[in-house]
Amino acid sequence: MKMTDENIPGNSEITMDDVKNLIKKKDEIEEQIKAYYDVLQDQGVGVEDSLVDAEGYPRADVNLYQIRTARHNISCLQNDHKTIMAEIEEALHKLHAREKAKRERDEAEAQEEAMEHQVTLPPPFAQLDAVTEGSPACGAGLRVGDQLIEFGSVNSGNFQNLQNIASVVQHSEGKPLHVSVIRAGEKVQMSLTPQRWSGRGLLGCNIVPVQR
Repeated sequence: MKMTDENIPGNSEITMDDVKNLIKKKDEIEEQIKAYYDVLQDQGVGVEDSLVDAEGYPRADVNLYQIRTARHNISCLQNDHKTIMAEIEEALHKLHAREKAKRERDEAEAQEEAMEHQVTLPPPFAQLDAVTEGSPACGAGLRVGDQLIEFGSVNSGNFQNLQNIASVVQHSEGKPLHVSVIRAGEKVQMSLTPQRWSGRGLLGCNIVPVQR
């Protein structure tokens, strides 16, 4: 059995199915080798046993043609077996190398994307440490731990103190404010309308400045 390029695809095309096909071919070769060894066993000889008698004449008690054919085929098949074992090893190496490269590439891309995302997000200027259930802040989707990067006209670039936020709230009662926060490393945007409710203030949350 001659190994050809069809037995093993190029590096970029290697799949687990290709490896399984190579293993199947290996198993078929091993079965053929075993069958030819069975022929020799039936004849009572091995691969190296002499086929001539003590006087140097061809043995008459065995089928010489059958034995020589079996020995020749065993030799050829063993070479094929050695070749396909090398191809299986090479295919597995390429497959694992490609999977490792893909995994490293995916990890690098994910890390790069995370770094880019972090760079594009402005630094927070305040954080929510309390949000009351049923309040305007709760209804808008704000959560404890959210970090403010935009609150109406207040942003990371012009924020000075909490009075900036209080002023915006007082002048925006009943009007929706655009609010942006950082939550779990992601930017989340929402609309918050300061208004009277059953609790204190117009928001129902507690905002504290972030130390910068």
